[in-house]
Amino acid sequence: MTLFLLLILVAVVLGIIGAVVEGLGYLLVIAIVLFVATWAFAAVRWSRSHRGTRRRHLR
Repeated sequence: MTLFLLLILVAVVLGIIGAVVEGLGYLLVIAIVLFVATWAFAAVRWSRSHRGTRRRHLR
């Protein structure tokens, strides 16, 4: 969870810098990619951690 929050914070900071500073638009693109990758990673990790609990309750 800490890694997830850290990556989201980094993506937000890079996005703000990329949007505000002229000529650093590539940071905005990197921030968007990092944000999407972080959510995808969290979704995969969350689904794996809860997959076993569903099976135990069904038995």
